[in-house]
Amino acid sequence: MNNLWSALVLSRSPALAFAGMGALWGVFAAFVPVIKSGLGAADGVFGLALLCSAFGLVLSMWLAPLADSRLGARALPFASACLTLAFLLPGLAGNVVLFGAAMAVVGMASGLTDVVMNARVSELEARHGRSLMNLNHGMFSVAYACGAIVTAVAREAELTPIAMFAGVGAVTLMATRWMVMPVEQTGPESPESRRAFPRAIVFWGGLIVLVAFMAENAAEGWSALHIERTLGGGAAEGAFGPAMLGLTMAIGRLSGQVVADRLREVTVIRWACLLSASGAALAAFAVNLPLAYAGFAMLGLGISVLAPMALALVGKRVAPSMRTKAISRTAVLGFLGFFIGPPVMGLLSELLSLRASFGFVALILLAVMGCLVPLRRSEAGQTPIGHTRP
Repeated sequence: MNNLWSALVLSRSPALAFAGMGALWGVFAAFVPVIKSGLGAADGVFGLALLCSAFGLVLSMWLAPLADSRLGARALPFASACLTLAFLLPGLAGNVVLFGAAMAVVGMASGLTDVVMNARVSELEARHGRSLMNLNHGMFSVAYACGAIVTAVAREAELTPIAMFAGVGAVTLMATRWMVMPVEQTGPESPESRRAFPRAIVFWGGLIVLVAFMAENAAEGWSALHIERTLGGGAAEGAFGPAMLGLTMAIGRLSGQVVADRLREVTVIRWACLLSASGAALAAFAVNLPLAYAGFAMLGLGISVLAPMALALVGKRVAPSMRTKAISRTAVLGFLGFFIGPPVMGLLSELLSLRASFGFVALILLAVMGCLVPLRRSEAGQTPIGHTRP
C-alpha cells in the first residue's frame, strides 16, 4: 500500500488527468442506452456514429507530439480541459449526424489527452526508475467505475446526460490546476535516432493495444445494452455492466503495479489474454445476470494490463527525445481498434446477436497470443537508443 501511495504522489499530475478522462467515459458508457434511444438509431447506425470518435482519435494522436512540444508544461491541463468541454456535445446532439460530429470532437480531445498523459507517465518512469503506468491506468478505471455507478443512480432519478456531463466536467476542470508539470527538455531528433527507431516494438506493441482497446470499447459501449436487451435487466442493472468492467480493470491495474516489478511484460500479456478471452466468452453465452457480471469481471481483469504493459514496454525502449513520438505511434495503431470495434459490434449485433459480438471479442483476444512470438524476439533484439547493453 505504501508503494502504491508513493507512486500516486509521484505521478499526481497525470493521475488526475487519467481520472478525469475515466469519469467522463464512465458517464458516457452508462448513458449509452439513453443516448441511443433518444437518437432513435439502429444498432448498425449507432455503431457507425460511435466510429466517428476513432477518426478524431487517430488524427489528434498523430499530431499530439507537435502540440505537446509547443505547449510544454501546460499541454496536460490544456488537453484535459478540451476533453471536458467536448463531452458536453454528445448530450446536446439532437440527431445521429450531430451525434457523430460530437463524437469526432470527443475523439480528438481524448486522443490528445491520452498521448500527453502517457508521455508524462513514461517520463516519470524514466526519471525515477519506477513502474507507474499500471497505477495511472488504474486511476482511469477507478474513475470510470465511479462515473458509471453514479450515473446508474442518476438514470434512476431521470437526470439528463448533459446534466451529468456538466457536473463531472466541472470537477475535472477544477483539477486541471494541479496538472501542470515540468516536461523533460530534449534535443532535436537526429538522423541516427530516426534510423534506430524501434519500429518492431512499436508495431507489435501497437497491435496489442489495438486489441485491448477494441475489447475495452466493446464492453464499455455494449455491455449495458447486452444486459438490458439480451438478459432483460433494468436501467440500474444495465449500468452495472460497465461499472463492473471499470472496477475489475481498476483492481487488475493496481495489482499490475506490483506484478510489473516481478514478471516480464510478455508473460503478463499471455495470461491476461487467456483470462480476458474466457471472460468475453462467458459474457457472450451467459444465461443470467450473475454469469454476465462474472464474465465482464474476468474481461476487465484480463484486458486491464494489456495496454499499460505494451505502452510501458515501448516507452522504456526509446531515447527521451523520441518517447512522445513512439507512444504516439503506438497509440495511433492501438486506437485503430476504435475504427474496427464499433461497426463490427453493431453489425454483428444487427445481423446475428450481441452474444455473437462478444464471442468475436473472445476470439480476437486469443489471437493476440500470436503477436507474442515476434514481440518477444523484437524486445530481445532492441536496445534503448543512447544506451548500451550491460
